[in-house]
Amino acid sequence: MTTTHSESSWRLSVRDFASHRMGLVGVAILVIFILFCFVGPLIYRTEQVFADPLQSSQPPSAEHWLGTDTAGFDVLGRLMEGGQSALLIGFLAAFIATVIGTVFGAVAGLVGGFVDGFMMRAVDILLAIPFLFVVLILATKYQGTVVSLSFVIGLFAWLVPARLVRGEVLSIRERDYVLAAQVMGSGKARIVRRHLIPNALSVVIVNVTFQLADGVLVVAYLGFLGFGLAYPEVSWGDMLAGAQDQLANGNWWLVYPVGGCLVLVVLAANFVGDALRDTFDVRLRRR
Repeated sequence: MTTTHSESSWRLSVRDFASHRMGLVGVAILVIFILFCFVGPLIYRTEQVFADPLQSSQPPSAEHWLGTDTAGFDVLGRLMEGGQSALLIGFLAAFIATVIGTVFGAVAGLVGGFVDGFMMRAVDILLAIPFLFVVLILATKYQGTVVSLSFVIGLFAWLVPARLVRGEVLSIRERDYVLAAQVMGSGKARIVRRHLIPNALSVVIVNVTFQLADGVLVVAYLGFLGFGLAYPEVSWGDMLAGAQDQLANGNWWLVYPVGGCLVLVVLAANFVGDALRDTFDVRLRRR
C-alpha cells in the first residue's frame, strides 16, 4: 500500500513537472550543456595545455570556430573545458552542502530545545560572515582545483539548506507516523533516517538546483577575481578575467560566448528549481 502510494505521488510529481514549460526548458539547457562540455571535447579536439602565442586573438574561422584568446587557445575548446569545471564544482558543492545541511537541520529540528537553539545560533553566526570573503581567504590558502573548490564552497553553503530542512522537520515531527514511531521505541537516529529526511526531500531537491546555480556563480566570481583554478585547469570566470579589456579592441568572441554560457546555465538551474518548487507545492496541496 505504501509502495503504491509512493509510486502514485512520484507519477503525479513527474506529470506536474512536465506541465511546467520553463522547467522543461531549464532541463533541456542543462542537458545540452552537459553534452557540450563533456562530449564536445571528444568531437572538437583542441590543445588546452600548451599555448600558441602565434595564434593569439584570431577571429572565428573554419579552423577555430569561435576564434582564439589572447594566449592562443581555441575559445570553443576553452568554453568546453571551463564548463566542465563549472558544472563539476557546482554539482559536487551542491551535493556536499545538501548532505551536511540536511543532516544538521534534521537533527536540530528533531532534538529541539536547547540543542536546537544552540545549533541554529551557530548557523546564524556563520551566515553573518560574508560568504565570498571566507571563500576568497580559503581559495588563496589552498591550491585551486576542482575538488578543493568544491569542498570550500560546499562546506560554507550548507547553512541555508540546514535552516530549510530544520523548518520542515519541525512540522513533520508532530505528525502521527513520527509520534507512532517514537511510541514504538524507534531511536532518534532511525527516525531522522527513515522518516524525517525522506519526507523533507521535496525541500532538499529544490534547494539542490539553487545550490548548483550558486556554485557556478561562485566559481565564476573567484576566477574573475584571480583566485580560481590553477593552470592548466580553467573556469568561465578565468576566461572573463582574461578578456575584460577585449571588447574595446573589437574581440567580441572572447566575452559574449562565455558570458552567454554562464547566464544560460544559471538561468536553467533556477528554472528547474522554480519548476520543482511549484511541482512539490501542487503535490502537497493535492494530498
